[in-house]
Amino acid sequence: MTTIFHVSDLHFGWPAVPEQIEAIERIIHDGKFDVVGISGDLTQRARAGEFQRAAVFVRDAKKVSRVITVPGNHDVAWWRAPLGFGHKPDVYENYRKFIDKNLEPVLHVPGATIVGINTAHGVTRRTLTWNLRDISIIGDIHKHQLDQAKELFEKSPPRDARVIVMHHNPVRGELSQRHGLKDTHKILGAFAEMGTDLVCCGHDHQESVHYIEHTRKGTVISTAGTISNRSRGGRPSSVNVISIGRETIDVTTHVWSKEQRTFVTGPHKCFKRSEYVAPE
Repeated sequence: MTTIFHVSDLHFGWPAVPEQIEAIERIIHDGKFDVVGISGDLTQRARAGEFQRAAVFVRDAKKVSRVITVPGNHDVAWWRAPLGFGHKPDVYENYRKFIDKNLEPVLHVPGATIVGINTAHGVTRRTLTWNLRDISIIGDIHKHQLDQAKELFEKSPPRDARVIVMHHNPVRGELSQRHGLKDTHKILGAFAEMGTDLVCCGHDHQESVHYIEHTRKGTVISTAGTISNRSRGGRPSSVNVISIGRETIDVTTHVWSKEQRTFVTGPHKCFKRSEYVAPE
């Protein structure tokens, strides 16, 4: 059994709720999960001070678990290089300095290969829409990123669960009615083709768990809520706890309780792991 504590959208800065952060830190310390997966938006404005607090969170989690992180759109200083003008690596400068030089880390733990995919590229021509609200919001995955993930999975042990951690949600949010990711059907199809068992994402600020059934492979989508005062629709903050076995994937959402001042067990879903059939 491989356990993943999936948290997203911490938004260190003014939206962060210290009481909730402290509760999360206690749960991570006591739970000693195999992996803590942080699917982006560690900060609110990509400022050095916000990243410094996020770095402490990551450092403490590493004391008891393996940790994998990817950037979110709030972690990218996109205004330094809008539409590709300027020195592009600068948009990730603080993320690289305080969190991880690698924007797409790979983690190998017994029973799982976990691949990080960076979906937060700032303001690019590919993510522009007619909606001004979409500026710097829409996520994107390029073909070379999919090819790299596929190659990594093909090199992994045959029985390993294939897990992707990314920021933007590929499934339409219940309240937002929006996909966070560009070309979601194409991307989900590519994930199925490479035998992805589980995708951990965030961005929508509303927790959800979906099962996308494909011909070759079904994929579980774990969308973690936010740990901040920016929950969608006034819903409580939430995290997902995932257990991956040889035959099943269990996802339990834990929601913030004001009365108990901690995160309590909420909805639970269990999915059967379908066998991956490689394309001929």
